[in-house]
Amino acid sequence: MHLRSGLPITATALALLLGLPGAGAATAQQPAPADGRPGDIVTAAPTSFHPLPGQPTRTRAWHLTYRSTTAKGAPNTVSGTVIVPYDGRKGPRPLITYAVGTVGLADSCAPSAGFPKGTTMEANLIQQLTRRGWAVAVTDYEGLGTPGDHTYTVGRAEGQAVLDAARAAERLPGAGAAGVTEDSPVGIMGYSQGGQASSWAAELHRSYAPELKVKGTATGGVPADLLKVADADNGTIGAGLILMAAIGQNAAFPELHLDSYLNAEGRHLVDFLRTNCVAADVAAGLFKKISDVTVRNPLYEPDWQARLRESALGTRRPDAPVYLYHGTADELIPYAVGKQLRADWCAKGADVQWSSIPLGEHVAGAIVGSVPAANWLADRFADKPAAGNCG
Repeated sequence: MHLRSGLPITATALALLLGLPGAGAATAQQPAPADGRPGDIVTAAPTSFHPLPGQPTRTRAWHLTYRSTTAKGAPNTVSGTVIVPYDGRKGPRPLITYAVGTVGLADSCAPSAGFPKGTTMEANLIQQLTRRGWAVAVTDYEGLGTPGDHTYTVGRAEGQAVLDAARAAERLPGAGAAGVTEDSPVGIMGYSQGGQASSWAAELHRSYAPELKVKGTATGGVPADLLKVADADNGTIGAGLILMAAIGQNAAFPELHLDSYLNAEGRHLVDFLRTNCVAADVAAGLFKKISDVTVRNPLYEPDWQARLRESALGTRRPDAPVYLYHGTADELIPYAVGKQLRADWCAKGADVQWSSIPLGEHVAGAIVGSVPAANWLADRFADKPAAGNCG
């Protein structure tokens, strides 16, 4: 849902890791084709992958739109990017389906919009994966890069988009020629909002996309309980992210009628958040309380609470091993939330390797945790036995 650094957190530090500046208008949701399967490609076009402006990489990349599924089970169309190392490899190549952290709500914030410009900051973490010879599929999530409000923090929609990005990568002819096939071992990876999305993908794999050969999920800084995260962020540096999450939930469930809870300041802020990226969004929401922007708190209402609990994690057992990590000093997503997810998964018999990052704040967790997470996935691709530590 959000991110932080090992130094005192600032809105700028949060924005640098998670997003890029820009704006884009919200419009009606883009429907999916009437026929076809989740993961089917709707459009595909060559693009480029640059971790920094102008930085070359030995990769090929494609911008896709592909079919996925909304939180309510309806077909939709989601955009994303598939990146494959240009190294001559032909055999089945490992594939990571990668879920980015919070970037914002405007279409220009989408990862696919920044990759050609070198302005998607998590591209530096993704490059660590392509340098290992792994292909990477990066979803933009529902409504981010396609028409409609981004369903930010809606766990089921995010998890399905992550799994369908892997399906789309395996069905892309250009990627297939470079070894991305239905026989590719698949890893799921993400942090913060991406931790929520990757964790949902891990929980949904068995029921939603069982044909994917998922070897494991590396997931960190997970906002597993949105109500607890909202309580922690209310009136703090992460306060703007609460309203972003409300916009995302309302996008998936318009019957929640977010507008009816907003005062004039809240309506103005929602309009701003919808058309900007995370740097500006965090700054605009700094230290605001829910009571500053509402006439009554929607989080106290049964319908809102029910929908937010639908995005809770830990209710299903991931069917492949999980590497779960969290900073002990995370100021945006409480460490206790991560520990509870570990306890819930362990209680259900999941194979979980838990890793605490001492004194790690939110952004620090993403950076410090990325290499151990990738190393753990490399062991899964090598068919080494996982060493869970639930006991």
